[in-house]
Amino acid sequence: MHLQAVADLPEIRPGDDLAALIADRTTVEDGDVVTIASTVVSKAEGRQADLTDFPAGPRAREIAGRLEDLSGEEKDPRFAQAVLEESTELVTDAPFLLTETRFGHVCVNAGIDRSNVPDHDLLLLPKRPTESAERIRTGLLEASNLDPDDGENVAVIVTDTCGRPFRFGQRGVALGWAGMPASRDWRGETDRDGREMGVTVQSVVDELSSAANLVTGEGDDGTPAVVVRDWAFGDHEGSDNLFRDLDGDFVRHALRDWRYDPEERR
Repeated sequence: MHLQAVADLPEIRPGDDLAALIADRTTVEDGDVVTIASTVVSKAEGRQADLTDFPAGPRAREIAGRLEDLSGEEKDPRFAQAVLEESTELVTDAPFLLTETRFGHVCVNAGIDRSNVPDHDLLLLPKRPTESAERIRTGLLEASNLDPDDGENVAVIVTDTCGRPFRFGQRGVALGWAGMPASRDWRGETDRDGREMGVTVQSVVDELSSAANLVTGEGDDGTPAVVVRDWAFGDHEGSDNLFRDLDGDFVRHALRDWRYDPEERR
């Protein structure tokens, strides 16, 4: 497998055609997977915002006040309001805001970013990342003169970075994808000893996102798109299940029964 960052992409502005910008700077071939950081997808889709766009309501002020007491830093209640408006569920409200986004991703602060946003305070996640991936994929196929009905085609993954329960640090994850399944389903296949596997479902869109993140880096690297070449899904069943259903998410069930007590922290 070979991964190559797309060089010399400009600062992305609302309305920019990401597919055309990528195709102008690299060759996309049949079978490639193109990963694109959600930050530039959001910028192209005009998802920049300012704190003044989110006048704080009573709940946001209450949450921000509690977080201020815990962190020792002043938390702007308008930021808490933005998180609430970008979420369908507040999983925990202390010592940080863990939320479910409108497309099913569970992350801190609804994935709202406050870095690399020229002239704005906030950068919100794409509203529908899988639809974004589908649009970019269609544009890449057209710009690269590839027939969507011929060959292995091109896949697109919209990525972000977030932390993991029980582990330190962040890693790349998929928010949306098109042109490939989200997971390899190994259930029903056998191991080297002939035992049938009954549990393993491999989240390949997350693994490719993490691999690409090693190339794109963080901070001011300025390389948000990566072309993954010579990787194959293989002869496996595919699945588009990525975000765990609430009924089977035992960690979230446990968090619902847990409330943070500031006295315990001391």
